[in-house]
Amino acid sequence: MRIGIDLGGTKTEVVGLSTRGEELGRRRIATPRSYEASLDAMVELVAWIEAETAERGSVGVGIPGALSPATGKVKNANSTWLIGRRLADDLAAALARPVRVMNDANCFALSEATDGAAAGADVVFGVILGTGVGGAIVVGGRCLEGPNRIAGEWGHNPLPWPRHGELPGPTCYCGKRGCVETFVSGPGLERDYRALTGEDLRGPEITERASAGDAGAAEVLGRYRDRLARALASVINIVDPDVVVLGGGLSNVGGLPESVAAAVPRYVFSDEVRTRVVRHMHGDSSGVRGAAWLWSETREP
Repeated sequence: MRIGIDLGGTKTEVVGLSTRGEELGRRRIATPRSYEASLDAMVELVAWIEAETAERGSVGVGIPGALSPATGKVKNANSTWLIGRRLADDLAAALARPVRVMNDANCFALSEATDGAAAGADVVFGVILGTGVGGAIVVGGRCLEGPNRIAGEWGHNPLPWPRHGELPGPTCYCGKRGCVETFVSGPGLERDYRALTGEDLRGPEITERASAGDAGAAEVLGRYRDRLARALASVINIVDPDVVVLGGGLSNVGGLPESVAAAVPRYVFSDEVRTRVVRHMHGDSSGVRGAAWLWSETREP
């Protein structure tokens, strides 16, 4: 059995998968707001799934951050109580077995590349469009991490081919301006709508208004699609993936993969674009399933 844990900012989930990807058990709890309590919760979830299935399993964990290659400690985590902690070492000691820990966007991409919307593709770029903008690259069934553990972090590149009014761009929490994340995240969409109409609406409300024929909402969503297409085109120019999989809350905007796929060829440096743009298959289960797939009998991540 492969055990996956998704340690999120608000919820922590465990799943047990068979070697064929069949779900053997699943449980979700609220994420404790301290390091020690989070560690205890993960140990308890592993004990629960192993009792539920009467099997011992390998353990993979997805986190909203990464392990520093220099120190082995957690960095870049919005669950700030994890930062500076040796999560992989501490959990391995508590469970008396090796543990693999990886960024949650990597787990999402690995899940969709293994048995999801991009199953069978050799090169996959996974995208998370939510409060932030994450990305990950899977090649031959393995996550590409890079020496700095930041492969796929397209959200902190500048928005390409800027239009009038897009420079210098909004300030990003990373300290720079005009990052892709500031335009195609949920807050970016909401900021654009507010700038046009003076009204504060959440992303789902904007999409509902656009569907109902609201001109301002439709204009903002049209701009969003074009910005996303430009940002993905710059990734395609470098990575040239077989498939781009969209995940996160904004990926559920009606017609988004199709409209972005239609716009991308305007910006890609090729006479034709064969890269498919698709919506996720496993939804918010992709992260925990991908964590389980960090252990593979045929391909070692």
